[in-house]
Amino acid sequence: MSGRIFQLPTPFRDPLRQRMFAPIKSLLERWLLFHQLDELYQEALAATGSDGHAFFEAVLAALNVRYHVLESDVARLPAAGPVIVVANHPFGGIEGIILTSLLRSVRPDAKVMANYLLGCIPEAHDYFILVDPFERPNSPQANLRPLRAALRFLAQGGAIGLFPAGEVAHWQAGKRVVTDPAWKPTLARLVRASKATVVPVYFDGRNGALFQMAGFVHPRLRTAMLPYEFLNKRNREIEVRIGHPIPWSKLKSLDDEALTEHLRQRTYLLASRTEPASRLPRALAAPLRFPKSFPKLPMPSLQRPQPVPAAIAPPRAAALLEAEIKALPETACLVRQGELTVWCAGAEHIPHVLHEIGRLREITFRAAGEGTGKALDIDSFDAYYQHLFVWNQERQEIVGGYRFGQTDEILARFGKRGLYTHTLFAYRTAFLRSIGPALELGRSFVRPEYQKSYAPLMLLWKGIGRYIAQHPRYRVLFGPVSITNEYRTASRRLIVEFLKANSFQPQLARLVRPRMPFESRTLAITQTLLGLKPSPIPAADIEEVSAFVADIEPDAKGVPVLLRQYLKLGGKVLAFNIDPDFGDALDGLIMVDLLDSDPRTLERYMGRTEAAAFLDYHAKALAQRRMRVS
Repeated sequence: MSGRIFQLPTPFRDPLRQRMFAPIKSLLERWLLFHQLDELYQEALAATGSDGHAFFEAVLAALNVRYHVLESDVARLPAAGPVIVVANHPFGGIEGIILTSLLRSVRPDAKVMANYLLGCIPEAHDYFILVDPFERPNSPQANLRPLRAALRFLAQGGAIGLFPAGEVAHWQAGKRVVTDPAWKPTLARLVRASKATVVPVYFDGRNGALFQMAGFVHPRLRTAMLPYEFLNKRNREIEVRIGHPIPWSKLKSLDDEALTEHLRQRTYLLASRTEPASRLPRALAAPLRFPKSFPKLPMPSLQRPQPVPAAIAPPRAAALLEAEIKALPETACLVRQGELTVWCAGAEHIPHVLHEIGRLREITFRAAGEGTGKALDIDSFDAYYQHLFVWNQERQEIVGGYRFGQTDEILARFGKRGLYTHTLFAYRTAFLRSIGPALELGRSFVRPEYQKSYAPLMLLWKGIGRYIAQHPRYRVLFGPVSITNEYRTASRRLIVEFLKANSFQPQLARLVRPRMPFESRTLAITQTLLGLKPSPIPAADIEEVSAFVADIEPDAKGVPVLLRQYLKLGGKVLAFNIDPDFGDALDGLIMVDLLDSDPRTLERYMGRTEAAAFLDYHAKALAQRRMRVS
């Protein structure tokens, strides 16, 4: 096809006025860069002929625009079934081409809901569902037919991409950020009617300062700059991030407003996946580039210099470890499962084993972005704490470990300073008195070679359960659970705010003070930077938060497994602290009262008979206390 594609309509029917308007029209079309758009169209058409899918690829090639998306992200796009892909709208043009190309690379049936003005491109008809986004008086009526077409397409198992804002992202004075305007409620109605799976997609970037300033003059002037913004993306690489699919079952409990905002949050939180030194999403941290800007002055680094970690200590001979374990009494073996056994002993009985535990702790914690930086992760508390460890008899190696301290014995010998967690949190005496005899847990690890299996962690917890069954006076467990600095700031804030809202124990928290508090300043800061409302997520489910975190994290990791384990036991959060000696890990102080845990969970770790005996022990103790009071 030849001829002009992009041209302004003539507002006059009278031939004379049309001729008089022609020079002005030509001038306006040149100012709007329509001639360059036509040249781009002809170049793409010449390269592809009538192949519509190849046409979009040719447009990107002609502009030398590339998009970067992780293969693991692309794999999140469902290969079959009804799917709605929602995306932010930062540029107003090029992202539509990219989204079409991306979706059709996975789903050849995919269509994108787009501005009806793109209907002037013949090659787009088979790939776009054209809608009127301008909210004119006749727009709702005009959009009925395309919306019905979209629903029919989804009912047939199709995939549809759309930009729910319907308008390009621009400076929002009230929010003081460049972001999409409010997403249209049509999205919620489309999801509800189709019950389709929804996949969030985030395009990194935004239009320039001139585009934002044009909107201060008039929104139509900003719209008139869209061809310029489309063409100035030449020679750019645009990053695309894809979140996890959200099934209808996770959305159906939300009303339309909450559902729309939930999907917007799931999309915009993908901006937090990559963070610069400022710890803000790149698209938000970058300054608006005005044509004339002040020179940037060099600023001193505020980051602490990172010491070079020491070389890991060499391992002890397996024969020495085996000899120490064989010398332990049979009662020190708490669990046997195949080639794995769980043992508990004090430092004086296992010096070689403790050396190996310290070595493996450091290896494991460094791999997670933590660690002491020393050759061994051994401290003064190890000398009098108990050490729980899993031993692989066949491979003659330690698999993982825990350490714990009995507070009644430690406080009697050393006072509060004898507790490791007292280095992170200042305790009032009333706190330690209120929790009674308790076990302080910490330094848990599973060496990297075994981390793909859940069995080692399960065995460690069974070991703790069996120890408590033998010493039933310990009904309370507490200790720090680390959220490493490898997590993005937004992820850490999400986890902290969820725990504060759902698992906080305010009465006991007043008796605990973190020595280096985590300055969360609430998730509202993150939401403000992203232009979001407070989250409408169902906040009682840690798995929902874990899904958010998995979208943010490049390696798709969710909430730490150990934290989820404590919460399943009914754990409560008392405080949060940053540990500068342990890779700036964020430590949440978690407390579990086992009498509040699900009895079935106790049976899993203690054994049915032992769990019943534990509960009976405390029922009798409670009855005796009541008798003394009466």
